[in-house]
Amino acid sequence: MIQTVFSTVLPDVPQAAGIWLALLAVAAFAVAGLIVFPARFRSVFGDRISEAAMPSSLELAEEDRERARYAQEVAVAAKRAANTAERRRAEWLAAQEEVEEAWRAYEAAEQDVRRLTAAAALPLPRTARTPAEYADRERWLHRAARDAQRCGEITVRQLKDILSHRGWDPRRHPVEQELLLRRLVRDNLLARQQTAREREQTAWRAAELATAAARSLRDEAYAATGRVPEARSLLSTVDLPGAAIENRESTAAARGATENTRETATVARGRAVPAY
Repeated sequence: MIQTVFSTVLPDVPQAAGIWLALLAVAAFAVAGLIVFPARFRSVFGDRISEAAMPSSLELAEEDRERARYAQEVAVAAKRAANTAERRRAEWLAAQEEVEEAWRAYEAAEQDVRRLTAAAALPLPRTARTPAEYADRERWLHRAARDAQRCGEITVRQLKDILSHRGWDPRRHPVEQELLLRRLVRDNLLARQQTAREREQTAWRAAELATAAARSLRDEAYAATGRVPEARSLLSTVDLPGAAIENRESTAAARGATENTRETATVARGRAVPAY
């Protein structure tokens, strides 16, 4: 049995040894060539390795198509972001105009209150305290309240309180009643101005975020096409920071003026209206 195995294997040993010796000779020749002529082997094998590592023309064409498609998608997104930024800027400007209008209305109401406060401090003309006089005073109060509600200066609920005499005395002199009504209108306009200012600040933050998003997408679109971004954006919203700083300063000034006016209004509200 063992003899059979040896008789089968041993005849192939010289052939295998010859193959191994040939492989060792090739390896030794390659090593010697690398040692003796390193530049030649490096150029030959390096070029072949570089050619093997370089992508094929089909792969390059596919990469170009993917890059062009990505650049187009980013350009579309940047255009949409620019439109959104323009819309947010328009909303912010409209909110800022609303704040200014509300402030002007409040200042006019405050002047009316000051004028009526000075008038109420003077001696009021004496009239006969008759039912007809009190009825005239009540009609005057109801008419003035309806006019104020029609102009949007007081709410429907406040009008109902006046008509039902909840917290209102229709027997007071019309000068006193007008002063109280103007104070109510002044307070309503102040609250309206504060609400408008909060909406304006929210709109400003939304415009700022939209502008930042538009800038980022614009730069990404330029990078995708391999172009250098322009020094100034084509978006008008890029100029927002300067305007926003001015708006912040005006808002801060308005807030300070509002606080001062509120203190004045509080003091005026605390004054006792002379009863007649």
